Amino acid sequence: QAQLVESGGGLVQPGGSLRLSCAASGIRFRIYAMGWYRRAPGKQRDLVAAITTGGSTNYAESVKGRFTISRDNAKNTVYLQMTSLKPEDTAVYFCNAGGVELGYWGQGTQVTVSS
Repeated sequence: QAQLVESGGGLVQPGGSLRLSCAASGIRFRIYAMGWYRRAPGKQRDLVAAITTGGSTNYAESVKGRFTISRDNAKNTVYLQMTSLKPEDTAVYFCNAGGVELGYWGQGTQVTVSS
C-alpha cells in the first residue's frame, strides 16, 4: 500500500536550516504532484510548497525565498530545504502525494525553531 515517510525534522535555532525528506513507496511516484504542508499549534494545516510532475513549483508567501522544494524521481523522494528559519515556522510538516482531498499523507515530522 501507499506509504509516505517524512524525516529530517528537529530543533533548530532561528536563522538555521533543515532539510526535510519524504520517501514514497507503493505509488508510481513520478506521476504524482507532491506537496509539503504544515500545521502549527492551534492552527489549520496549510500548504507550504508544491511541485508538479514536470518540476514546476509554488510556495506560500511566507516561505518564498527561504524554502525550496525538489524531487528525485529515481529515489521516489521529495525534499524541502528550509533556510533562514523563524520561530513562526514551528509546526508539524506533512508530505502529500496527489492532493488534499484524495491524496496520500505521511505521518508528519516536527520542526521546532527556538533559541
